[in-house]
Amino acid sequence: MPWTGAELGEVLGPFDRWFDVETLITRLSDAVRDAPDSVEAAVELLEGVGYPGLPFIPTPPPRIRPYRFGVPEISTPADLATSLGVTVPELDWFADLGGWLRRAAPPLRHYRAVEVPKKAGGKAGGRSDLGNIRILEVPKPRMREMQRRVLHRIVDHVDPHPAAHGFRTGRSAVTFARPHEQQDVVVRVDLADFFATVTAPRVRAVFEACGYPSKVAALLAGICTTAMPVDEASRLTTRRAAVMRTPHLPQGAPTSPALANLVARRLDRRVAGLARARGLTYTRYADDLALSGPSSTDVGTLLWALEHIALDEGFEVNAAKTHVRRSHTRQTLAGLVVNRSAAVPRDRYDDLRALLHNAARTGAAAQNRDELPDFRAHVYGLIAWVGESSPIRRVRLLDMAASVDWDA
Repeated sequence: MPWTGAELGEVLGPFDRWFDVETLITRLSDAVRDAPDSVEAAVELLEGVGYPGLPFIPTPPPRIRPYRFGVPEISTPADLATSLGVTVPELDWFADLGGWLRRAAPPLRHYRAVEVPKKAGGKAGGRSDLGNIRILEVPKPRMREMQRRVLHRIVDHVDPHPAAHGFRTGRSAVTFARPHEQQDVVVRVDLADFFATVTAPRVRAVFEACGYPSKVAALLAGICTTAMPVDEASRLTTRRAAVMRTPHLPQGAPTSPALANLVARRLDRRVAGLARARGLTYTRYADDLALSGPSSTDVGTLLWALEHIALDEGFEVNAAKTHVRRSHTRQTLAGLVVNRSAAVPRDRYDDLRALLHNAARTGAAAQNRDELPDFRAHVYGLIAWVGESSPIRRVRLLDMAASVDWDA
């Protein structure tokens, strides 16, 4: 329906104290012939012509980010859907940016929750009080396949900070611990709820840093994060439910370890700078931060600084699991003693030797006291763990294992 200058003057006249109404009427008349048919259209039109008498700032074009780190160029949701082998509606369903699946029936959900008992001395206090179980959120097959594509095609192109040793090819608990061998003081700090505190906006920021447009980055973050459904969270304490119902990296998804490392890159850079300034060595393995150095280290000030850096970077130090060990005590990192050379504690090695010795005499079944379904694989896993830090021990244990009748 066409509008007239008189009609516009009648509507806009009361606003003449804020801007030049006559100029605005002229701009509107020149811009379109017919009156807007909705409030939204009117607002869009006004934003387009500007307000005379006030600074006219045209709407800037969308910012185009350069792609970085050699990631593939994906400019639209349709391109992303094609890359992941799904349709656009399926992509929206998997990303669940609207949180629809929080109340969906279990068959429609993309994850199944698995509860695993924590080791003794679990986290306690503050936001990290999640009880005595660890919740693994395991993606179902189609979601897991999409996450693997995201991991291999995008995330693996971006290197974490050199101090990060967890979940990296060529790195391990041994490479994490070895830089701290034969140090006067070793400090270990644990980050509470490491995966759960890496929220969807932080993951989205990683993909945006790679150069992806906001819509694509949001969908990628949705694929890689989840929020616990309402009925499952209702079984938890209020504090625990608040953590798990916020979209976060699921512990159990193939993308989570690498993305957590990337989100923690600024944390690593700042802690590494702190360590360098104080003449210390710093490494990180997942949620474990290790620093070591001379006996003159001001541990109190160091712990204070670490706590504030962690909070500033969106993490939280679990004070109950902070350990400071001097050289006259056993210094342990990731289960390895580092007083001399990083190695599995002697008592753990002796226990494994005793198990293999008894299994060779009585048969493997008699030593499988926990009734593990694949006892042989379990034992060989322990041998690999011990052998990673000591090739000599590895050879000895393998020789003993070769004499065991695993079917008896």
